Amino acid sequence: MAESTAVNLGKMRLKAVNVYDCRPESSAAPPRTIDITNRDYIMFLQAVRQVFSLSPNKTFVISTTDRREVDEELYKELDDGKTLHLLQSLDQQLPAATQERIDYLPHYHTLVQCGMYEYYASEGQKALPYAFAELIDNALSATANNTGIRSIEIRLLFDEAQGGPAVVVMDNGCGMTSKQLNNWAVYRLSKFIRENSVFHGDHSGYVRPVPVPRSLNSDISYFGVGGKQAVFYIGQSVRMISKPAGSLDVHEFVISKEEFERKEKNKEDIYSGFIRNRKPGDFSHVNVSEEQFLQSVVLEEEGKESFTAVVISGIHAEHVIYLKQHFDLWTRELAHTYHYYVHGVDGNDKKISRNVSNIDIQICLFERSPRVPRVMNLRQVDNDMQTLYVNASVSTFEFKATGAGDSLVEGLIRYHPFLYDRETYPVDPYAAAPVEDEDEECIVLNSEGRGKRPIFECFWNGRLIPYTSVSEFEWCARPKKAGSIPLECYNRISGVLFANDRFQVSTNKLTFMDLELQLRDKETIFTRVQKGQEQRVKIHKEFTSWLKKCHEDFDKQVKFEGFMGEMSRTDVAIKRHQSPWARFKTIKWDGKTYKTGQYVKSVKTHPIFFGSIVQFLLFGDHEKDVYATGGHVQVALEPKELYDEQRIIPISKIDRQATAVAIKKNIDDEFAKLPDRLRVSWPEGNPWSENDTRSAGTPLGPIKVEILNKKGESISRLPVTGNTKKFLIDLKVIWHSPKGNIQTNSHIGVHSSKWEYWFKAMENLNKLGNYTLHLQTILSDSSNSEWAGKSLPYYSLKFSIKEGEAASFVLACITSPLQVGVPFSIPVEFKDAFDYPTQPPSDIKPQMECSSLVLRYAGVAFGTTTVIKDVRAKGKLNNQIKVHKVKVQIQGLKNNEPWLIAVNPGPPHTLVVLPDDDIISIENGSPANFRVEVHDECQNITTQPKLSVRCQLLGAPDLPVDVVDCSNMGSGLMLTKPLLLKTINTEQIITARFNIPNHKTVACVERKLRVLPSSRVSRLEVYRQEEGSNDVMVLQNLERIDWTAGDTLGNLHFRLYDEGDRPICLTPQLTSKVKVNWTAKMDTEELSQGKLPQLCVPTQAQRDHFYHVSFHDQQVVNTSFIIVPRPDEPERLLVTLSASTVKMGETLSGHIDVIDQYGNKTDCLNSESCNSLSVSADGLDKETLTVQWEASTARLSLCGIRFASGTPGPRELCFKNQSMEEFVRIKVTVGPPARITLLDEPDMPLQVMSGQSLNTPFVLQLCDEWGNPSPDQRIVITMKTHSPLLKVKSSVMSQPVDVEGRANFLLESVSGPKGEHQLEFHGTFSKNRIPGPVVALNVIPDPNTPVKLQIEYNREATLCAGDIFPVLTVVVVSEEGGPVKNICPASLSMLLWQGVPSESRPPSTATTLKCIKQKDTDKDGCFCFRDKQIPELVGKYVIQFVLAVDKTKYLWSQQIPINVAPNKAMKLAPETPTSTPVVSNSNTRANRMLLDSLRLKIMDQYNNAAGEGIDGQVVVTVTGTEDLAVPWFDHQDRSVSFTLTNGEALITDLALLENSPGVDGAEYSLHFYFEAQQSDISIVPFTLPFRFYNDVEHQKVMTTLSKKKDRLSQSVLIYREILDTNKQLISELDCQVRNASKKLNELKPQIIKCGLNISELTTVSAIENIINVKKATLNKIENQPRRKCTIPDPFKGSPGVLGKVAHLAQIEDDDAAKVISWHMLGDMDCVVTETTAAAMRIYNDTHGRQQVIPLETVFWRPSNRLLPHIRNGLTLFPALGNPVFVKDLLIFPQYVESCNKVFASLVGDTILVDDLDSANDYRRGVVQNKAQCPTLLTRQGERIRSNGKFGGLQNKAPSIEKLRGQVFGAPFPKEYNSTCTQIELLQQYSVAMQKAYEVQSEYNIHLQYMQSPQMRQKQQELQQQEDELKNIEKTLASTPDRLSRTVRVKRTLQPEAPEPDVPAKRTRRKKQQLDS
Repeated sequence: MAESTAVNLGKMRLKAVNVYDCRPESSAAPPRTIDITNRDYIMFLQAVRQVFSLSPNKTFVISTTDRREVDEELYKELDDGKTLHLLQSLDQQLPAATQERIDYLPHYHTLVQCGMYEYYASEGQKALPYAFAELIDNALSATANNTGIRSIEIRLLFDEAQGGPAVVVMDNGCGMTSKQLNNWAVYRLSKFIRENSVFHGDHSGYVRPVPVPRSLNSDISYFGVGGKQAVFYIGQSVRMISKPAGSLDVHEFVISKEEFERKEKNKEDIYSGFIRNRKPGDFSHVNVSEEQFLQSVVLEEEGKESFTAVVISGIHAEHVIYLKQHFDLWTRELAHTYHYYVHGVDGNDKKISRNVSNIDIQICLFERSPRVPRVMNLRQVDNDMQTLYVNASVSTFEFKATGAGDSLVEGLIRYHPFLYDRETYPVDPYAAAPVEDEDEECIVLNSEGRGKRPIFECFWNGRLIPYTSVSEFEWCARPKKAGSIPLECYNRISGVLFANDRFQVSTNKLTFMDLELQLRDKETIFTRVQKGQEQRVKIHKEFTSWLKKCHEDFDKQVKFEGFMGEMSRTDVAIKRHQSPWARFKTIKWDGKTYKTGQYVKSVKTHPIFFGSIVQFLLFGDHEKDVYATGGHVQVALEPKELYDEQRIIPISKIDRQATAVAIKKNIDDEFAKLPDRLRVSWPEGNPWSENDTRSAGTPLGPIKVEILNKKGESISRLPVTGNTKKFLIDLKVIWHSPKGNIQTNSHIGVHSSKWEYWFKAMENLNKLGNYTLHLQTILSDSSNSEWAGKSLPYYSLKFSIKEGEAASFVLACITSPLQVGVPFSIPVEFKDAFDYPTQPPSDIKPQMECSSLVLRYAGVAFGTTTVIKDVRAKGKLNNQIKVHKVKVQIQGLKNNEPWLIAVNPGPPHTLVVLPDDDIISIENGSPANFRVEVHDECQNITTQPKLSVRCQLLGAPDLPVDVVDCSNMGSGLMLTKPLLLKTINTEQIITARFNIPNHKTVACVERKLRVLPSSRVSRLEVYRQEEGSNDVMVLQNLERIDWTAGDTLGNLHFRLYDEGDRPICLTPQLTSKVKVNWTAKMDTEELSQGKLPQLCVPTQAQRDHFYHVSFHDQQVVNTSFIIVPRPDEPERLLVTLSASTVKMGETLSGHIDVIDQYGNKTDCLNSESCNSLSVSADGLDKETLTVQWEASTARLSLCGIRFASGTPGPRELCFKNQSMEEFVRIKVTVGPPARITLLDEPDMPLQVMSGQSLNTPFVLQLCDEWGNPSPDQRIVITMKTHSPLLKVKSSVMSQPVDVEGRANFLLESVSGPKGEHQLEFHGTFSKNRIPGPVVALNVIPDPNTPVKLQIEYNREATLCAGDIFPVLTVVVVSEEGGPVKNICPASLSMLLWQGVPSESRPPSTATTLKCIKQKDTDKDGCFCFRDKQIPELVGKYVIQFVLAVDKTKYLWSQQIPINVAPNKAMKLAPETPTSTPVVSNSNTRANRMLLDSLRLKIMDQYNNAAGEGIDGQVVVTVTGTEDLAVPWFDHQDRSVSFTLTNGEALITDLALLENSPGVDGAEYSLHFYFEAQQSDISIVPFTLPFRFYNDVEHQKVMTTLSKKKDRLSQSVLIYREILDTNKQLISELDCQVRNASKKLNELKPQIIKCGLNISELTTVSAIENIINVKKATLNKIENQPRRKCTIPDPFKGSPGVLGKVAHLAQIEDDDAAKVISWHMLGDMDCVVTETTAAAMRIYNDTHGRQQVIPLETVFWRPSNRLLPHIRNGLTLFPALGNPVFVKDLLIFPQYVESCNKVFASLVGDTILVDDLDSANDYRRGVVQNKAQCPTLLTRQGERIRSNGKFGGLQNKAPSIEKLRGQVFGAPFPKEYNSTCTQIELLQQYSVAMQKAYEVQSEYNIHLQYMQSPQMRQKQQELQQQEDELKNIEKTLASTPDRLSRTVRVKRTLQPEAPEPDVPAKRTRRKKQQLDS
């Protein structure tokens, strides 16, 4: 309410917004402030267009930092000071980061709810994990609406090389807008009262989440307190980085303790700051040298939809140590805290694999390399207490507790059974030992499970509240008397309570406020939950029943070993108990071991039996050895052969008293009655013995069988008492066939008193093979052949059955066809009467008959198979008969089946050729046509595979061979193609021979052929005959003819002849078939006359040309000839060169020929032609030209054509021989690269300062030998230093030349030792080196580059602990050896750590100390570390200094070892803190013991041992208050003395006297005094209070009251501190209001004085508008063209160097600047130094090339001298041209006094006048008045020297452009400086006004807070607690009442012993928090 009132007041006074120009084309600029007071939305847009100069048609978007477009509705809700963005579109990226000013004053809840416990009140526990928990709470809330993985990561960045130590907490949640980030910064602004947006339309208020199981709603970021407390408990600075979903911008905000301290020191607004709005991944604002890790964090932002990162730096050293050393410990605590968020509602139950949680919390610890990062996912932690509870339990009891309103608690109780030899209740390995002390009364009297620890851990909204636990409820408490459930079962339960948000917790979520009180309220209803359903039952009864069942089912007392599997039991009546039953081999019970197979005796069974153990059975799913309270055993009754029965009895019914000997004897007696064997006899004789062989059909039997026992007695029934089971004999005959055993006979024999067991004969044994007769004793009722697991007596007989004599036969079927005349065999099979194969009779003679064939055989072969051998079938085959029937007979044997065979023709036997005439006549070219057939021996046409007949013609060369395939038909036609014989003139006789190649046995057949010549054309003749001549030249085939090239060959004729060489008369029909290859057009008429067309000879000589004449009919007849053209007459020269392009300096070769008109080479050249040939051309080197005659080619050879001068380009060569002349044009190019030159070569050596660059690049040109630029881009130019000490940095060290043959090298940095160095350039190509220029560089050491830290301090001083270090002076030494003076003291740091010097860098735990500001008395260049405290702990330390040169480079000093000695001995104190003794007056010495052992040492004020060399005694006395009786020591001593040696004493066995005097409940003190042998030592004694009681009970009561008193004292102290803090805050705000008003009043006169209208400065926005106008004016002035000096000045900034003359002065007038600069041109480059030493240093570094002038050598002349025309105040003559001293025109921006001195020496009394006439007139007047006239300069550029000479170029200044920048610069106009002053005052006034508004508003708000009801309530609570404290103090002073004992368990992470002489921990830590 108060806050909104203050905001409204602010709106009434001022309303303005800050607008950033964030359009893409804009550059980074501060925001523009636009006053929107009394402006509507349209006016606001017009103001934006005006401020940002936007044209009317320019479109733009105004948005908030949350990317919400400002429309008319949102505009109405804009607050004062709101930051807006001017964008081109809403979805564009920010071109640069922006800042939004925010205020985060603590909310009023700071005063209302700050009485909660904080981390500093952790009751001795390490609270660091719970600080991390606060940050995880925020992350869980942020990721609550994530649909996918909810990722939370904690990174511990402890690598100092990356800028650590730091902690980063990252999540992928919804992110925060800038307003939400502002809300986060406000202390105590809880989610219930905060607005998440600046606009009311976005504010929907807090919505309570929907109830979920276990209250896992992630709604645990609550109060607006924990996050701030956590980050400042962990470190000293926090950086919040967040990107909300749907936004393109990242918001970043920083809070730091250092910033708070700075603002408080400067009296600035503490609770204000800026939010940086930037694009993702923009780390331009990050200091990489100090926070390198932050760069990688920012780079991870890209691609993320939304996130939040909390970056904490300045981590406290003790936290770093703890987080490293106890990594597993505190991560385990976090896993415990968020157990159900990480693992789901069922927890980390390893028995089930499902995981329903999508929360992933990971912790990474990064240390310095090479240590491997440690990664822990909380889901991987398996030893947190909840995991131990979940996995150690066997059953759960769920319930709910419902209270008033919506308060709900879900409860869970788990049972942890007793496993035979131990309790399974989990033990917390980190819990404090349950010992009795003055703080706790929770001594564990037994080790039964839980002991006296509370049952329930408490969770709120699903996360652990660590400091609250509930011991028990009435319905689950341990009863006082034992009942049906053993009392120890109540110690085997653990529980969890899940409370919803209706229960109050402390702001840091460490304790519940009222949970247990509400649960114990009578209106609280407890219900049980089963399968998710609530049951309104009596909770006490349900719990007792559940606990009883757990005891009976899960407490294990019998150990089952040797698991054998599972089984089901059908003998169990209840179906659900039939399965599963686990089977085991062994049990251990009552100290005995029972195993499978062991004989046992039953007890308490009817009847009693003996048996062997089969297995042990235990109900349930078990796989390994287990414990149980009981089980069953399966016993096989013994002897098994007698009883054959198994019984299952409880294990408890095993007779443990029976001996193994007695059991064995009873079993053996029963065993002798059992049947033992069978006796078999053959009543009718013919017995069958073992392995007999009989023929098929032989009868078996009859058989008689008897059953005998071991005594030889015949029996027919089982000898079991009460048993009527009879024996039967089962007879079986088994035939062992190839397919398996087949039973042929089966009979059951019944006992007869006369015949015993009788079986008749069996006559069906007719199957061949092995048989077995089997007689088996079986039981009559079940037909079992076994009894009790043992087989009854049996008898077996093995025999065989074989085949009989032969009775019939069968011929084997022949499936493949037979061939005529080819022998084959017939297998015969003989069989007996049962159709079994058998041996044949001897001397058999088969008879075969067939009607169509004649069959014969050679004989019969006997063997394994009987065969009729070599059977042959002959006869003419009929194609209609396919199968032939054969009848075979053998005497005495049956064969009723006919035998069928298929017969084909036989193998080839004869070849038949048709026709069969002796001679056959044919004409050459006609076919012969023969038919061939292949016959077998019976004249059947036969076929066979690959049956081919071949016909070969004999009697002439090259006759064809014909082959026909007869494989399919057995016949075929041959010689069907025309027969052609070559060169046949008369008839010829040839022979045709026919044969079968594959059958040599078949005889060949021959036929004669008479071949007659053919009448067709067979020869063509070509001849030449001139007209009218009878001479005929016949052209032979392929004849070569020489003819002149280009001539015509005519008069060609042709003739045709047949095979008989008879001329053929030419007809048009025949001549039309004549073709030639030299033309396609032919005259048919001339062809019919035998004339051929004319032939043109080709023009190209020395080449064969083929000509062809042919006749085309059935066959082609042709003839051909070859014409070889010969050259014509010589006509011109032909010059052929090896190339058309030649490089300069390279040679060409070639040759010369003389050719005819067609280009044919002639033979007119000879060796003498070399002398007549001449060659000429421009630049031709004739000395290398040679001409030679080549006899082999008959041509002239040219060598050594070379050009050695001129420029590249085309050249013309002239070749002349006799009257023939030829010109050849060639292109001459640049020669091969030969050298590299440097273009625009500077003066050598070049001056360069170490570490700096050269502005002018080196341009290198590749040239040939004659200096022509070479563009050969294959050449690579390399830059190389001659000295390895010279370091050159360039973008490239080697590069190929460009298309012009050039390469540029720009030196970005040159560093090296002082002196001259050489830089070489050379080219390379294919390992060839091209020389280049060598550049000389003169390296001047940089006086500003630090190279070493020099430390100076008093090394003889003794460094005592806690004192101040002597002054440590650091000198930063530069390259040149002098001190560097321009070092910022903040860049120097002093590191201090404990240890010894090493080569490594300082450890991360080193203390960093900063350099203080220099004093006036300090030497220049020296940096002092004063008032630095020496460590308070003695030991060896190391000091090292470091200078941060830049963000990445550091300069370290040598490590300096120091030894810290103890300070002055001051007190006597214990070595370790000790607790307050509590003793009672009893007979037991232990109760009277004050101290068992206590070591005391003499220490300084910092608890360092300082007693070395001090000896004496320690006297112990007891003192009390007032006149109380003082107890005595043992042996009635009033004091006890102990020896102190070397400052150390051991106090042992210090006890009170039995029945010692003393007041019950009184407090006494043990005083330890030191008595020294030296009289000058004063030591403060040590006092240890203790309490004295008469009995133990009284002692405990008083201890409880003392604790309560302490707690109330701490609470009162906290309340008082809060009230005092608020009063102090009001006082400070009042002081700030007064100071702000005073500041405004001080600035007003200054503003009026500088010309500003104070009445216009009424609001901050108005001031900002004026500032923006002034800044625009400055920018305009700065951007105006202005004269500048461009002379480089590398020496400026060096120690003792002012700079070059040209840079030290400025001149306003251009004409004056031109002439003065020209006049001083020789001095412009001179360097001015303060000392001669500095001048000599530059002189030496530049080898004397740089001119210098030291100030200390300049003669100083007074500068108040008047112009020469003024004397004694009077003007001697009228001075024309406005004369003025040149030195008075110079303006010095800095070093005014020194510059006056230098320029007075350089320009002297030189005077400047307007023009030359005025100058001459002035000089004349001065001289005439007998005065010396100095040099005169004119504004027009003329100069009159002091001797009167003027004129000429040497006295005329050139134009200012020709001075090439060697001119004095122009100063800024006067308006510039006045504007800067105005801007500075306006900025101060704006800040003061804004601060006045803010401080006044804050002051009003806090005044209202102090009068609020909440504050009054706190004051009342304070008064109540103070009254209660007084009552307790009164009670302690009197006899206390007996109080009941309460039990509480302390959970701890790391025990911490409180120091006795420091204030209470809660009070101390609370105060520290408020101070921060």
